[in-house]
Amino acid sequence: MSTTSLANPVSVIEEKTTAIIDDIMNSLPDPKKLTSEERRGIIARYSAVLEGNFIYWMTATAIAAKAEKSRPILLDNLYEEVHDAHPHMLRKFAMAAHAFPTDKDNMAVHEDLTKVRLFLGKLSPVKSVLTMAFFEGFIQKYMAYLARLAADQGSKEMVYTDVHGVCDIEHTAGLYRVLAAEIELTPAGPDSDLFEGVNLLRKLIDEIHRPHAHGGNGHTAQR
Repeated sequence: MSTTSLANPVSVIEEKTTAIIDDIMNSLPDPKKLTSEERRGIIARYSAVLEGNFIYWMTATAIAAKAEKSRPILLDNLYEEVHDAHPHMLRKFAMAAHAFPTDKDNMAVHEDLTKVRLFLGKLSPVKSVLTMAFFEGFIQKYMAYLARLAADQGSKEMVYTDVHGVCDIEHTAGLYRVLAAEIELTPAGPDSDLFEGVNLLRKLIDEIHRPHAHGGNGHTAQR
């Protein structure tokens, strides 16, 4: 991924981010060709990443943001996540699909997840906001795919995917408004890679969907 200048308008950054999301969606495994265990693994690894981390990621972004316009938008997002117990929704979704994460599922994503956590811990305003705008945009488009996997697992528990397929449209739009405010207030240097966090999250998403060997309760993901 080439470095993108902060002088670029937000619309250009959003267009580039959307293209990355579309590329990911086009690269996802064909649900019709997945085995039950492969479906289970994807749902489980997704749950292992999201349930205990999304609110942390968004909180880190809210701490990092400096513009006055940013805080109400980010806090509204966090309020909805906490008040409506989105981690609980996701846990119910995973359990109904017989895909509650195992130690192996957690260890499969551990390395790439740690890199995302450490990146957001740097509290870079613009990069953090763009990373979360990318992820919200991805989730919005991903929900139909995730729901298909769960349905193929025999699940009828779709509250999580139904809610996020709708609410993340507004969340994504709000984050791009925050991005514009943060770029105006704290522009980074011309050599700063705006997409550093996006690239880390993309690797994590790839790991969620990478085929993993089944069996045992080992603590090391096979690579």
